[in-house]
Amino acid sequence: MEKKITLPLTKELAKTLRAGDRVLLTGIIYTSRDAGHKRMCEALEKGEKLPFDPTDATIYYVGPTPARPGRVIGSAGPTTSGRMDAYAPTMMKVGARGMIGKGARLPEVIEAMKEHSGVYFGAIGGAGALLSKCIKSARLIAYEDLGAEALRELYVEDMPLTVIIDSQGNNLYETGRREYLQKKE
Repeated sequence: MEKKITLPLTKELAKTLRAGDRVLLTGIIYTSRDAGHKRMCEALEKGEKLPFDPTDATIYYVGPTPARPGRVIGSAGPTTSGRMDAYAPTMMKVGARGMIGKGARLPEVIEAMKEHSGVYFGAIGGAGALLSKCIKSARLIAYEDLGAEALRELYVEDMPLTVIIDSQGNNLYETGRREYLQKKE
């Protein structure tokens, strides 16, 4: 069964999600990859404001391709989340709560998730063309010089995701592996 989630991802909402939950996400999300995260963290170090309000925000680790005629956006598949691990705790400290990507996360990120009620959603790698169909609007908001890595505000409807790591630190990559090995024995 899939849970329908409407953003923003408040602390209360985040605490209801569990590793392994399948969700359909609707609402405003922001795009950023490592170059954008680096700039945002540098801005925070200088005491500057971010290009969007990070409070309860969800950030999709994606560098979409250019939109074809008649489309809102091009292919929009997740990038490897580990590239943002150096920046994720800082982003959560200033209020960002949700992250969408693929791959494992470092223990420091999981600890920050537990401290700030963060949630890590997994998107299917290689399904960027299908995921882009969930994106109903896209607007460039900052760092245009970064090209595909520029910051964008997206409105998504029923984006299919899986909770990989929940706000208590439960990790589907670990629990799923254990369950599989137990069944195999």
